[in-house]
Amino acid sequence: MAGHSRTGFFGKPVVAKSTTGKTRVCPHCKTLILESAAICPACQKYLRFESGIDIRPVPHLSPLKVAATIQHPATGEPWEYSVVFTVRNEKGEEISRQVVGVGALAPSEQRSFNLAVEVFCPTTGKK
Repeated sequence: MAGHSRTGFFGKPVVAKSTTGKTRVCPHCKTLILESAAICPACQKYLRFESGIDIRPVPHLSPLKVAATIQHPATGEPWEYSVVFTVRNEKGEEISRQVVGVGALAPSEQRSFNLAVEVFCPTTGKK
């Protein structure tokens, strides 16, 4: 009976089956997202409406935030760049590798990049 919970030791709920970490494809932009998402993190479109619940998830914590800017000098040949994102497990094995953006910089142009890892604690069941 997935989704049904009972009280275990110390009053903590015990859940029969967890959907934590399950994924689905956003019907709007076709990005792979978490099944628990009510708004697609890529295209920001609503995936479902739930009354009485704040749809926009608030991260439990953000263990990584990086911001960087690259600036091409005023002279020289144009540069090309690729933004590559890699996820590895605790053994160092590559789980995922994606090119998330490519482009070029002409002299005096600049690009800024932001990366954030946001951790969410999905709720299991409704109150």
